[in-house]
Amino acid sequence: MPDLLLSGFLQFRLLDAIDIILVALLLYELFNLLKGTGAINIFFGIVAVIILWKVVTAFEMILLTEILGAFISVGFIALIVVFQPEIRQFLLLLGTTSFMAGNRKRRFLFWRISMENDEKLEVDKIVKACQSMGNQKTGALIILAKTNELKAYIQTGELIDARLSDQLIETIFFKNSPLHDGALIITGNSIKAARCILPVSGNMHIDVTLGLRHRAAMGITEKTDAISIVVSEETGELSYAKSGVLVTHVKPAQLHNFIEREFASEESNQRPSRSASS
Repeated sequence: MPDLLLSGFLQFRLLDAIDIILVALLLYELFNLLKGTGAINIFFGIVAVIILWKVVTAFEMILLTEILGAFISVGFIALIVVFQPEIRQFLLLLGTTSFMAGNRKRRFLFWRISMENDEKLEVDKIVKACQSMGNQKTGALIILAKTNELKAYIQTGELIDARLSDQLIETIFFKNSPLHDGALIITGNSIKAARCILPVSGNMHIDVTLGLRHRAAMGITEKTDAISIVVSEETGELSYAKSGVLVTHVKPAQLHNFIEREFASEESNQRPSRSASS
């Protein structure tokens, strides 16, 4: 066995090195494409299966090699079916002239291309609207997109694509407004859509006093890297969620600091605690 491995190493060519580098770059770009989405866990699972397949092949474990080889050959076809919407969306994105448009930074390999309209999130307007709705006990669910632009969820609601405004946010969630049900999605300083349908968290340890709005706020942050803000219709209290963790009894100043910290260039990766103590 060692002689076989040594023989294979001695036959290592320049083209083999190029092949490895290209595969590494492909995996790196695929990781960045899926980062912040629920599909990242599937990506890690696929990589683990492929590595295991190569290991059992190198050790000539015939039965496991056959099983994993058959799983991988059929698995790629299954992945195309499972990720059909994402693949279609990606190909449409590449084919449009607006690929480089927008207000976010886009990457190509190791280079980051800054867009002309890239600007700091206007946190004050969001917090002002939430504070006003809290005082009036107007229920609201606001989602702030980060790396994942949440296009699949935007398509479930009513497209708005308007400049961020605290008055517009309050108007959308006004109790007699036809758009007040569902979530409001904000990307950068643009209100993308209202009345959006979100996945609901299946966490069984959520406080029973919290309703569907809070469960949806947790659900979207479990599947993406977005953060969500909730205004309770019963109490007017503010809450926010990140990575499936809900923080309740939040004051406007705390909410402002949290959003700024999340969207700052020196972003902190610290997870929020279950209650706001300061």
